[in-house]
Amino acid sequence: MQQLEFIETTRTDLQKIVNVATVPQRSPFRYAGGKTWLIPRIRQWLYHSGGLGKELIEPFAGGGIVSLTAVIENLVDRATMVEKDEGVAAVWEVILSDGAAWLADQIVQFQLTPDSAREAIEKAHESLESLAFATIIKNRVNRGGILADGASFIKNGENGRGITSRWYPETLKKRILEIDKVKSRIEFIKGDAISILEKNSSRCDAVYFIDPPYFKAGRRLYRYSTIDHTNLFQVATGLQSDFLMTYDDSEDVIKMANDCKLATRSIAMKNTHHAKKSELLIGKKLDWLP
Repeated sequence: MQQLEFIETTRTDLQKIVNVATVPQRSPFRYAGGKTWLIPRIRQWLYHSGGLGKELIEPFAGGGIVSLTAVIENLVDRATMVEKDEGVAAVWEVILSDGAAWLADQIVQFQLTPDSAREAIEKAHESLESLAFATIIKNRVNRGGILADGASFIKNGENGRGITSRWYPETLKKRILEIDKVKSRIEFIKGDAISILEKNSSRCDAVYFIDPPYFKAGRRLYRYSTIDHTNLFQVATGLQSDFLMTYDDSEDVIKMANDCKLATRSIAMKNTHHAKKSELLIGKKLDWLP
């Protein structure tokens, strides 16, 4: 997998490189579409809109890096993470209950091979804990960390290490146990993102980080990738408090944002082969951005 650098841009001008190596890696997931690269901007947003008495609601939690950062760095009082995918949900349910130490121990004791990985994945149906462990395995051995059905194992990986190239058991243990320390400030809900937004739409003590499946590539990356994007924009526009949304940088998305009179800002990413892509930041106002 190519190492990414991330650059904030306008539509045409590169401005400032964000050094991703300086961003703490707190999630146990290597998540397709994860937002570790955006954390410096998340901090700026929450300095502006978060703070004491505020709860962050993350309706498409995935790897949870935004909620974890917000709570651990005291950018908000509490966070609510919402996720529909059964496997990802199982990981959070186990970690945020009393299962963090168990899961961490399972990971460091596991001898990873292609056969042992397949065996663990085949046992996913046996219990919530089995599903959580199998999901961690899949996330670490599948190409790109993709959890969608049909994803294949890593073949070569870093330095020809194959499926072990993304298997760092001690690091995973440390991250899981760090999350365990702040679990009293994080609520997890296995459910539908838009429904949760609608139920909390009138709150003045909440802020929302909305990171839906990619408009174009979602089907390839996620198990649940089909959502009503137009409805999501309408629901977000009706939220009483501030929100930050991320999306593909596409004309279709920009039109939906413009139709809802929302502000947009393009953030570009540049990899080591100088290939460029970009994503959109969307909100009621983005005047907190430099």
